[in-house]
Amino acid sequence: MSITNPSAPKRLRRSSEASRENILAAAEAILKAEGPQNLKLVEVAKAAGVVNATVLHHFGSIDELQKALMTRMIEQLVERIVAIAKGAEDAGQMAGQSTVALFDAFEERGVARLAAWLELTGESRRLTLVREAVQQVISVRPQDEALPAAALEDFILICISIALGVGLFGATLSALLGKPEIQAREMALQLISLQIRTALSATGGA
Repeated sequence: MSITNPSAPKRLRRSSEASRENILAAAEAILKAEGPQNLKLVEVAKAAGVVNATVLHHFGSIDELQKALMTRMIEQLVERIVAIAKGAEDAGQMAGQSTVALFDAFEERGVARLAAWLELTGESRRLTLVREAVQQVISVRPQDEALPAAALEDFILICISIALGVGLFGATLSALLGKPEIQAREMALQLISLQIRTALSATGGA
């Protein structure tokens, strides 16, 4: 005869997709609060309210979970930029708003720290989604005033590189120099905005 404890918490049954999303959301919360070094199996499972075996069932290893989290964050960023592109009146507005969204993701959501962690551990080479993401963004750019695809790809490359640096060191270096923590971000956005205007003027898009 089995005895059921009425005070024991009921295990929440989720579909496979919902369970995977729950684990990724828990991992992202840890990433934002504590950094990629604390994306450990035990901690992620605890935050997600599941056992270790459930995390391993869905991802195989903590390394695969980290890469899946990075993929998820890139996909969400692309969705945001695509939405911006569809609502933008011209290429300048799309580029400006997309750059802000990129910086927000790299700073606020910890994308920069996770990307750096994957690079340092030799796993970034497997993030082939990045190229697909860039091509997707280019494909939805406003056609009438847009930069040529090759020039836009170069622009995205440098924006990602700058956003990565600002996301990792911007606030710290600004504070060390006695400036507001947001100083590096604001200056970077100003420089990028100037480049956007210059490029559009050269192509007749401004």
